Amino acid sequence: MTRVPRGYIARRRRTKMRSFASNFRGAHLRLNRMITQQVKRAFVSSHRDRGRQKRDFRRLWITRINAATRIYKVFDSYSKLIHNLYKKKLILNRKMLAQVAVSNPNNLYTISNKIKIIN
Repeated sequence: MTRVPRGYIARRRRTKMRSFASNFRGAHLRLNRMITQQVKRAFVSSHRDRGRQKRDFRRLWITRINAATRIYKVFDSYSKLIHNLYKKKLILNRKMLAQVAVSNPNNLYTISNKIKIIN
């Protein structure tokens, strides 16, 4: 049989996959089948880890707030601080509270005083 020159569609698909794999090493960069497998795996990992990253950062912020509240004796625990914040309708997210707790603990005192004064 004579050789049939194929169109550009498959080549375009492969070059697109190859562009995703530009930072891979070895066969994962050179062989088309390996490239498609590894790119699919990388997309699955990135999709999964976007949610995991949000969880991890939330855990980090909670840990920082808890440590600061115990070290500086603002409240007995993180849960009491958050409970009182919600009770007094002071809307501060955990990211902001963690930033305040790490960078400037005096502001954490002012926040806790606001909670205690409203009582």
